[in-house]
Amino acid sequence: MRLAAKRWAVAIRPERGGRITSLRLDGEELLDQGIGVDQPTKGFVEGGAFGWDEMVPNVVATDTLPDHGEAWRLPWETVRPGVMRCRGRVVPWELERSIELDDAVQVDYAYRNVGAEPHLAYWCAHPLFQYETGMGGGVPDLGEGLSAKVFLPKGSADRFTLRWRSGIAIELRWDSELTPYVGIWACNGDLGGYRQVAIEPATGGNDRPDPAAPPPLLEPGAEYRWWLQIRAL
Repeated sequence: MRLAAKRWAVAIRPERGGRITSLRLDGEELLDQGIGVDQPTKGFVEGGAFGWDEMVPNVVATDTLPDHGEAWRLPWETVRPGVMRCRGRVVPWELERSIELDDAVQVDYAYRNVGAEPHLAYWCAHPLFQYETGMGGGVPDLGEGLSAKVFLPKGSADRFTLRWRSGIAIELRWDSELTPYVGIWACNGDLGGYRQVAIEPATGGNDRPDPAAPPPLLEPGAEYRWWLQIRAL
């Protein structure tokens, strides 16, 4: 699936976990294109960590939840151009994502509990942007072969700026009341050679549905909505 409007162009693979494989601004690719690995396996990195995925219902693996969740490894249904949905198998979640391009990239989400019991509605954005040293603005400046992840205080941020040496710059925005937890992941040649930075708003903390930093508890049939926006600077 391809979408384009004004300065933006997006490519999506519904069969590959709904992955956004390309996000271009004025023709320049913003997302990391990986290291030539694209074969989903038991682990997210081993299967090819590039582009933009949705982490549902977790990021870190637990005794019952797989590495980086289910959504990236399941086929997504295309509802109409720009609108896709997916259902979980381990946890009875349904996520619908709508992408609209105009002056900005507007991404709207709806999470539904399609099961018979209440559960914590965990989601985390996982857009892997291209990493450069010296990006500043809160991006960790890492030595060769290193990676790091930091978590911002709950509710402390509703936007983040990324700038590249090419002169391209973007601002990611979200509602800090709806998605109050934010992680920043950076990798400079670690994990086999990836160079990427991810800005990760989330509905819950600690990279999983953790009662200590809980996402919304949804009753059967209930729905939770939020959004993420990317603007050119």
